[in-house]
Amino acid sequence: MVAQESPEASGWRLFRKAASQTTQDSNVSQLPRHRGHPLRSPPPWVSASGSGCPVVGSPSPNGMPSSSNSPQPGQSKPLSTWRQASSIPAGGEAPLPEHQPAHGVRSGVWTYPSEQMFYNAMRRKGWTPSEEDMTAVVAIHNAVNERAWREVRAWEAAAGCPAPTLLRFRGRPADVSPKARLLNALGYRLPFDRHDWVVERGGGREVRYVIDFYNGAPSPDMPTAMHLDVRPALDSPLALWERLRMQAGWVASGRWQRE
Repeated sequence: MVAQESPEASGWRLFRKAASQTTQDSNVSQLPRHRGHPLRSPPPWVSASGSGCPVVGSPSPNGMPSSSNSPQPGQSKPLSTWRQASSIPAGGEAPLPEHQPAHGVRSGVWTYPSEQMFYNAMRRKGWTPSEEDMTAVVAIHNAVNERAWREVRAWEAAAGCPAPTLLRFRGRPADVSPKARLLNALGYRLPFDRHDWVVERGGGREVRYVIDFYNGAPSPDMPTAMHLDVRPALDSPLALWERLRMQAGWVASGRWQRE
């Protein structure tokens, strides 16, 4: 039996392939890593999901789209309607949004959009996506969300919570976080997107996370790259303490010299 590839593994494998193909259509990889003029325009296959993920979005309780899996008029070929399960546990007791296939029951994990759903969302947002690109586009989208969740889990583990769950999320691309504003004042680029995820910690406590998405430095095997800055929002003194403690550990470990 062949082991099924995880969302993150398959996504980053396709990321390298898709990035090399889309670099010529985007100015992202031609720019310096951080310093310079603010950059707020990612490639279409990154910016189409303005919902806060883990799925593409439009107005609904979690900023998510309707669960339309129907082909668009003028579509050149059929797209897959299969949806991959994420590794992100769905928490809370309220019914899941309608775009999730669990029939309103909060159990299991969040489910990513199909190629057809993502294509429909891009069309609604005014993009002109290519049907041929959608396999890679969806894989990249899923991998980025898996990476973000891995970062959230690291924060939660440091706070003594080994099994957090994701309650809700929303995209806030027009709202620049205080940290991003500070870095921009110091000469760094603005992030091209922002998501807020609300996580349930043990005992029913809710913790909001801010995720800023930056364009990263290109390399031969990754012509277009992203950097995720994931951290608890400063909604409480405890969140401030957790961020200071994590930052101190990062400096003490010497990782800042390698990253």
